[in-house]
Parts: sequence; structure tokens; C-alpha cells
Amino acid sequence: MVSVGVFVGLVVVVTILSKSHADRNVYPSAGVLFVHVLEREYFKGEFPPYPKAGDSSNDPITFNTNLKGYPDRPGWLRYIQRTPHSDGVLYGSPTAEHVGKPTIIEITAYNKRTFETARHNLVINIMSTEEFPLPYQAEFFIKNMNVEEMLASEVLGDFLGAVKNVWQPERLNAINITSALDRGGRVPLPINDLKEGVYVMVGADVQFSSCLREVETPQNQLRCSQEMEPVISCDKKFRAQFHIDWCKISLVDITKVVPVHRNRPDPGTGVLPDIGEYNPPSESLKSRDYFADFLITLAVPSAVALVLFIILAYSMYCRREGVIQLVHHSSIQKSTKELRSMSKNREISWPLSTLPVFHPVSGEVVPPIHPDNYETTSMPLMQTQTNLQNQIQIPQQQPSGDNYCMSTFRRLEVNGIPEERKVAEALNL
Repeated sequence: MVSVGVFVGLVVVVTILSKSHADRNVYPSAGVLFVHVLEREYFKGEFPPYPKAGDSSNDPITFNTNLKGYPDRPGWLRYIQRTPHSDGVLYGSPTAEHVGKPTIIEITAYNKRTFETARHNLVINIMSTEEFPLPYQAEFFIKNMNVEEMLASEVLGDFLGAVKNVWQPERLNAINITSALDRGGRVPLPINDLKEGVYVMVGADVQFSSCLREVETPQNQLRCSQEMEPVISCDKKFRAQFHIDWCKISLVDITKVVPVHRNRPDPGTGVLPDIGEYNPPSESLKSRDYFADFLITLAVPSAVALVLFIILAYSMYCRREGVIQLVHHSSIQKSTKELRSMSKNREISWPLSTLPVFHPVSGEVVPPIHPDNYETTSMPLMQTQTNLQNQIQIPQQQPSGDNYCMSTFRRLEVNGIPEERKVAEALNL
């Protein structure tokens, strides 16, 4: 495991940890980016040999880091490991509030092939520095980098070197690195080797160069508002390796920032005051009468329901309006039942050729042309009357002479009752 601190583009190795089981101590400076690499090769020697065949040099190893006695890390410290076959990285920027307070980080390594674990402690001793904080700070957004790529000492050194050539400061420090995902960015699509993007904050002891201030011109501000790339003269010094979004650059002069003081409440000691020993209740509890609760819960609602029932019965059976409603309801029920019984006995009306025939004088009923069990689904609505049996012909007087013609009539029945009106009409001819 290696811890590094970055100053003016140079990578300085703070400490190289041995494989002993003692606590590891690192000494980062407040206000300077702290990077600590959890090397897989270091932890492989901590796991016992695996008896089965396999490539032990490529075991998948993951890390879990937390502040000792707590489930998570301090707020200023972040951790990233892209895959189980890559090294883990602890990084962050401690502030002056943490100076002189040793921070113990528990590191637990998991071998996912052998299910073995190894645990080490990392003691972070934050040192104060006279340069903190640097008065002029600039934050760049690099579009073609992921955070673990930018944390590599060679890549970060190249970026600080390019910034130093543009800014020309005497002291230049990397203050912080933040993934774009931590700022609300979206996970890029897995096409065209897209990257998440990284915010890199650097600090210097001199004012911003004219090149860095070109983004503040009205022309470049207009181009940024139209989602166009601004024209920056020094962009070519970064373009070979770093694609910077100049519209997202942030320049801060902390000497002009008005400090805001907030009165924080006193957190106290966290220990409850001593109020004496706990006095449990007596074992002999007093008996309780639940009769009043029974009356309130059951008897009262039952009495109210009974009164309402009596009022409803009086209104429906003893008053004229209620009786009328009952009679009206009963008549509706009877009519409904009668209609339902009629609909069950309802038959399709037969064609005229299937009705029984009767003699207009004697009243003799002649059977219909077709029997009752005749299939009527294919029967025509009207059939010819010529050359049919059981026809009754009656004379019909012609208006111009004494000649008579014969007409055929049939007996109509409705619900089994003969239609006598047809007989009267036939006799009046």
C-alpha cells in the first residue's frame, strides 16, 4: 500500500508500508489532496494458500473501509475500486479542523475465491501547513477521465504540469478531486469509451492568468449559453491529453469571499444526567374494573342502533307515507315477477300459414298446415295458399253482379283464445 501527496506537479511518496501486521501511519497535509492506494499484491500474501488448482495471482479481492468504531468513513475521505481485479484507492482533502486528530481507518480485504479475510489499520495523522489555504483556487472539469484514472500519480502530475505552464505560480497544489457522479452527473453509456468526468481543484499563490480569465469574456459567456465551446487560447496545452470543459471552470479568490459564521449549538457531552437508579413498578398491581369500558364500547352503540331501528319501523309501518311506499314497492315486485314469468313462457310468433283455420259459419277448427313439432327455424314468414289442404273458402260478393268468389280465412289465437273479431268481419262480407 502506498500513500502519496501531490505538490507542484511532483509526486512525493510519503510512506511505503511493509507487510507487518502493525498499524500503518501516513502524514498528509491539510488542504492538500491525499491519495492512498490499496494494492491487491500486498494483501495476497496475507491469505493462506488455496489447496485447489487455480491462478492465485488473479484472485478477486475487494476492500471495505470504515472509521474505527463507525460503519462509514470520515466525510472528507472517499473510496473507489472499479473491479475486484483492480486496486482500491482512498482519496480526499482533509481540512484544518482535522489537524492533530489521528484518524484510524479499518481496512478489510475479502478474497472472493477462498472467502478469506484480512484486516489492517491505517492511521492518518493530518499535519498543518503554512501554505493552507492557498488564496487562488481554480476548479477544472475534465471530460475524458474517470476518477481512478485521474488519481494515478503520473496522470495527475501531467495535469498539474500543464496548469503550471498556463498559470505560472510559485506554489501549486492539488486540493481535491471529485467524480462527476458525486455532483449529480449521469452514468455514461458504454459506447465510444465515454468517461464519467472529473472535477479537479487546484490552488496557487498568484492571481489567475489572462488565459484562465478568457472564459469570463462576454463572447465566451454567450457561446457557453448557446452550448458552444468557448475560444480559449491556452486550450491546446491541455488538448493533447485532457479535454477540459471551459464553460464549467470555476475561479475563486478566497481573499474576497466574505466568511459566514454560524452559531452551532453545543452538542454536549452525550451522556445523560444521573437521575438515580431505575425504580420498576410494584409487582402487586391494582385490579381494574372494565364494566364502564364495556358500557361505553358495546352498550351505548347498541342502544343508539335500537332507537334508530324503532324510529325507522314507526315511519315505515305506522305512518301513511311509509305504508304507501311499502304498497308501491310490493306492486313493483309483483309486476316484476309477472313479467319474468311471461318472458319465460314467451314464444316466437308463428307465420300465418302455420295458424289453425276455422269455418266462418260452423266454427269448425281445421288443424294447421304444419304440426306443432314442425321445425320453424327454416320456415318462411309467408307461404302460398294455393293448392293447400284444409283451406276454408267462403263466398265474397262482387260489387258489379251476382257472381261470388271464394276467400280463405284462418283462425287466429292469442294465448290459446280464438280471435272472434275475424269471425265477425267474415260474416259481414
